Amino acid sequence: MVGAKLYERGASLGQVMAFLIASPWNSFSLTLILVALIGLKWTVVFILASVLIAVISGCLFDALVRRGVLPANPNTLALPENFDFWSQAKAGLRDTRFDKRFVFTMFVDGIKESRMVMRWVLFGIVLAVALKSFVPADIFSSYFGPSLMGLGATIVAATIIEVCSEGSTPIAADLLTRANAPGNSFAFLMTGASTDYTEIMVMKERTASWKAALFLPLLTVPQIVLVALVMNAGG
Repeated sequence: MVGAKLYERGASLGQVMAFLIASPWNSFSLTLILVALIGLKWTVVFILASVLIAVISGCLFDALVRRGVLPANPNTLALPENFDFWSQAKAGLRDTRFDKRFVFTMFVDGIKESRMVMRWVLFGIVLAVALKSFVPADIFSSYFGPSLMGLGATIVAATIIEVCSEGSTPIAADLLTRANAPGNSFAFLMTGASTDYTEIMVMKERTASWKAALFLPLLTVPQIVLVALVMNAGG
């Protein structure tokens, strides 16, 4: 929904798509969860890879818009030649009152909104525990191991399960630690965002174009598969 609002405010299609792809895996809360579950090294690798895919995908979307393959954002506004972002940002900060009420409201709202995130984390942990309890390690490694078949099964599972980013993390950690498949772990996280039918439907509604919405998985999934294969080979 934030991405849809950015589109309504004039952000390019490439900027919105880059935001949708990268933002789930570069949030502060998810970074802490990833470090706790898979370690700092793989967390940094996952974040850098997700940023790379987001930037490449955003550039591809904007290039397709320029070529007329995808529709341009009708909400785009032409900025004046003397527009300066930093001066406008400073003016906005000066107009904001950082008083006790502001801090209190921010703190209370943060606690309230965090409950939704924690529910999804709990859901993901329950799924991960269920996998450990009912699926033997050898079977789990065989079906979701660092092979082409395992990667394919992981992508299908990510598309079907469709839990949020925080809820996906415990399962992704299991793919890395039990199946010894870092690429599958990364693909599970990234494909969940790229094939999220709620995101696709929201973007279809905002852009009034099925083509623009369906290009999200079309452009990102091949990149994810390539990066995942490299991770599995090097892991």
